[in-house]
Amino acid sequence: MEENQIAELLIDLWRDVQQPAIFWQVGVLAVCLFIAWLITRQVKAVLRRRRAADPSLAAGAGEEGLRRVVFPLTALGLVMVARLVLANWHHTNLLKLAVPLLLAMAVVRLTVHALKRSFPRAGWLASFERAFAFGAWGVVALHLSGVLPTVIDGLEQVAFSIGKAKVNLWMLLQGALTVFVTVLVALWVAGVIESRLMRTEGLDGNLKLVFTRLSRGLLVVLAVAIGLPLVGIDLTALSVFGGALGVGLGFGMQKIAANYVSGFIILLDRSIRIGNIVQVGADGGEVTQITTRYTVLKHPGGNEFIVPNETLIGTTVQNQTYSNSRIRLATSVGVAYDTDLDLATRLMAEAAKAQPRALAEPAPKVFLTQFADSAINLEVGFWIDDPEEGKGNIVSDVNFAIWRSFKEHGIAIPFPQREVRLLNPV
Repeated sequence: MEENQIAELLIDLWRDVQQPAIFWQVGVLAVCLFIAWLITRQVKAVLRRRRAADPSLAAGAGEEGLRRVVFPLTALGLVMVARLVLANWHHTNLLKLAVPLLLAMAVVRLTVHALKRSFPRAGWLASFERAFAFGAWGVVALHLSGVLPTVIDGLEQVAFSIGKAKVNLWMLLQGALTVFVTVLVALWVAGVIESRLMRTEGLDGNLKLVFTRLSRGLLVVLAVAIGLPLVGIDLTALSVFGGALGVGLGFGMQKIAANYVSGFIILLDRSIRIGNIVQVGADGGEVTQITTRYTVLKHPGGNEFIVPNETLIGTTVQNQTYSNSRIRLATSVGVAYDTDLDLATRLMAEAAKAQPRALAEPAPKVFLTQFADSAINLEVGFWIDDPEEGKGNIVSDVNFAIWRSFKEHGIAIPFPQREVRLLNPV
């Protein structure tokens, strides 16, 4: 395109506006957009019926991406065909302007979708989507105005050396864009692989995470190795940066590297799994997430603890559900020395058995633990197999049941008392 192409295009559009031919262009464009909308609606309906027929079928990355780009791509195809047909009788400047706009819309939607699939919890996606859309529309504007070749020439003039290689800003920009696209495709493929692995039955959950992490890492490295040579950047030119990175890993990133290695060790030896109830020092809870750098523990109270993987490898970890999920809980109560202990122990055992979460086997059992100064201490122990639901709540329920039962049968719970006598009162 020439530099004054936007001006020529606007002049041609203004001439078309002054002629009845503009109504043909507007009408054809409206029909193309309407047909594209109908096709998009039908595609979405087919995908919804497909998942409704098989509820176990999750929405795949390809299906979601298809729903997002089907409208702009369909409209783009229809507009291009209509432009070729209408050009035999009328001007098509309006349709000519719509082509790059629809193409930019498809690129933006597909790129944002791929990023959302790769980084589902990233908070920066909203800002990136706006910035990427702004950049895409900016490139379209430069292309239509004919300024883009001039900008490219200016970027090519800014050249410098990296090692023995000569590069310029345009080459680096091309390389960054190419690497971005290849990495985006790699992350999208990794997302598809992850969704397939997570639905695979008979494969341990930790192994699924290991294969997911390895596949993503290998695909990203492969994408970078493919993307850079495509724009003429020799990988040997990055040896300087590779050496600097090695020094950084050796000195300033030891902890980070150790956490990543520890993460893979945890996933491979399966000592800690998602759903386990673990205690690490003063922090404990259910394992809800295992990443290559840290592990997330969720306390029954709602607090979440982020524990570095190196800590889990280098310290003693109490895993209450390592071999099985059954754990023993206990609560103690003191009774008076003149209490019928047979009755008290029976009531305590029944209070524990009455709880829906308490296991019938092993059955709750009461022990006499101590002859204290003012009471006989009894302890009732019982088992549960769902510690992720909390331990304090069921212990509280057992305590309430024991208190009500003791009160109903007249069993007193003594407490220390002090008798004060006044000698020689005035």
